[in-house]
Amino acid sequence: MAMKHSLDMRQGQSLVMTPQLQQAIKLLQLSNQELAEFVEAELERNPLLQKVEEEGPAPSETVECESRDDGAEARDQLDAPGEDVYEPGTGSDAAMPANASGPSAKTDWSTANSGQGSEDFDYTANVSGDVTLQEHLHTQLNFAGLSDADRLIAARLIDETDETGYLRAPIADIADALGADIANVEAVLAVCQGFDPTGVMARSIPECLGLQLKERGRLDPAMQAMLDNLHLVAKHDIKQLMDVCGVDKADIQDMLLELRQLSPKPGAGFSSDTTVAVAPDVYVRELPNGMYAVELNSDTLPRVLMDKAYYAEVTALPMRDKEKEFISECAASATWLIKSLDQRARTILKVASEIVRQQDGFFAHGVAHLRPLNLKQVADAIEMHESTVSRVTTNKYMSTPRGLFELKYFFSAAIPATGGGEAHSAEAVRHRIKLLIDEESSEDVLSDDQIVEILTGFGIDIARRTVAKYRESLNIPSSVQRRRMGKAG
Repeated sequence: MAMKHSLDMRQGQSLVMTPQLQQAIKLLQLSNQELAEFVEAELERNPLLQKVEEEGPAPSETVECESRDDGAEARDQLDAPGEDVYEPGTGSDAAMPANASGPSAKTDWSTANSGQGSEDFDYTANVSGDVTLQEHLHTQLNFAGLSDADRLIAARLIDETDETGYLRAPIADIADALGADIANVEAVLAVCQGFDPTGVMARSIPECLGLQLKERGRLDPAMQAMLDNLHLVAKHDIKQLMDVCGVDKADIQDMLLELRQLSPKPGAGFSSDTTVAVAPDVYVRELPNGMYAVELNSDTLPRVLMDKAYYAEVTALPMRDKEKEFISECAASATWLIKSLDQRARTILKVASEIVRQQDGFFAHGVAHLRPLNLKQVADAIEMHESTVSRVTTNKYMSTPRGLFELKYFFSAAIPATGGGEAHSAEAVRHRIKLLIDEESSEDVLSDDQIVEILTGFGIDIARRTVAKYRESLNIPSSVQRRRMGKAG
């Protein structure tokens, strides 16, 4: 068969990532601290950029969000303003109600995968000496297999843990803020207290030492009695310790030696120098009419403008071609940066407003009322691409009456309903599976297939492999293992 060369012309479409587009995407996924550092670097590099000095608090751009059931949708205009100035909160659509209509620009910045994570993530390879205790705990939370509601509770517990490793906020206060049962918060805390380092998130020194002894298999009644009387240990009152613990002097000395091997400050080995207080990107507050106002935190947004007077002065001077090219590039870069900053702020506000609208049940009634929510639902509602929503919800925080949360925590999986009914949240399905297994008898152990049949009767369309995955995430053995454990018991 003969081979020959030929030229063909074909027409096709492809996405071209211009430097400006790459910069817009980069700005969107930066945290507010990273954004501030990026802008400072641009100010040093670009002589036409000028930082706007703050003169008192700037107005915040605000959106009022009605409940999802009322069908309101956030429709603010995303087109960047024509002026070459960016000051947060000065847009023409400030204080726009969530159901306002108006022109909208579909922002489709990238068709790349949103990168939600991988099961092949190497946990140990990502722990270093510069990791803070909170970062270390949040990393373990990602692999704890908790439901979406319990993850919110766990995140709050971690945030209330100080740098020494102790949980300082009362459980009742956390439960009240999240609208959760105290028993539920206690159960989540028990899971979190199994995180590394052992003893973390204890509420007292005796509890911290007790967790460490329990892991070693040494928390017997005598040792518990010693933990309950640490004031006697401090006084080295051996005789009194012998009485309260019910052991002889030799045992007391061995027990004291064990105590000295424990760490009363489990978080001491982690970095504290790099700890930075998280500043929220948006604020959520309830209005008297039952709606929720979502506003940008203007304090975290850099204010820059292009110095047009200096630009006019420079361009009027005689310059060589390279100098003209440099000034033109600086002017274009400054203009694009200003518009990109404005676009970023509006996009964050738009995504946050839609999250609040979709999850109004959480804000009104608590963590048990989280709805199934994914990136596509939010993206479709605000006419953006999923990858854009993914970038916005990473490393962005929302301050609410119930606490400070990363935007990504409001997303949860949905399980379809039979007959086309309203979907069920993965959290609710997981909870129902746990109840079914808790209520089974040793003679009538439910298989995963039987659980599927029962759930189908409740209108939940779920596959057997999904039931198995949820069961394993709850650390529940298989039906075969549970049957053997029942016979052994």
